[in-house]
Amino acid sequence: RRRSRRASNIEDIIALVALYRPGPMENIPAYGDRKLGKVDIEYAHPLLEPILKDTYGIMIYQEQVMMAARVLAGYTLGGADMLRRAMGKKKKEVMDAERAKFTKGCAELNGINEREANNLFDTLEKFAGYGFNKAHSACYGVLAYQTAWLKANHPVEFMAALMSNDMDNTDKIALFINEADRKSV
Repeated sequence: RRRSRRASNIEDIIALVALYRPGPMENIPAYGDRKLGKVDIEYAHPLLEPILKDTYGIMIYQEQVMMAARVLAGYTLGGADMLRRAMGKKKKEVMDAERAKFTKGCAELNGINEREANNLFDTLEKFAGYGFNKAHSACYGVLAYQTAWLKANHPVEFMAALMSNDMDNTDKIALFINEADRKSV
C-alpha cells in the first residue's frame, strides 16, 4: 500500500525533527522508505511493534527506548530512565551491569534467549545515545509548522518580522531581501 509522500500529520514533522540529529540521521532514508511503502516495516522483536508502530519500526525517541526496556525486560519507569541515561553516557562498567540485568529480565519475562536479548540491548544502546525526547521534538515540530505556515500564507508580514528582528545585522537583512525578491514578496 502506498503512503503519502509528504508529511501527512504533525507526527511526521515531530519525527523528522528527532531524526535530524547526529546518529538518528542515518535512519531518515529508512523512515522515508517505510512511510512510502517502498520497504516493509520490520521490528527487532514482535513486542516492539506497539512501541514503534507510529514511527514505522524506527526507534526515534528516548521514550521508545524506555518503553522497550519495560516491555522486553521488565524495567520500572525509573529503572528504564536510568538505563537510558547510562546508555547516553556510555560508561562500560555501568553498561555491562545493565546488559546483564536486561538479558536476565528478557529471559525471565518473555523467554528471550541471551543472544537475541544482547542484540536487542545493542539496538536500544545505539538509539539511546542520540535519542531525542518526544516532548522537545514536538515543541520544535509545532514551531516549525507554524513558521512555515506563516511564511507561506503571510509572506510580506513574515519577511517584515524577520527584518525587524535582525535590523542591526546587515548580512541577514541582505539575505532576507534576496529571499523576498526570489519569492516575489
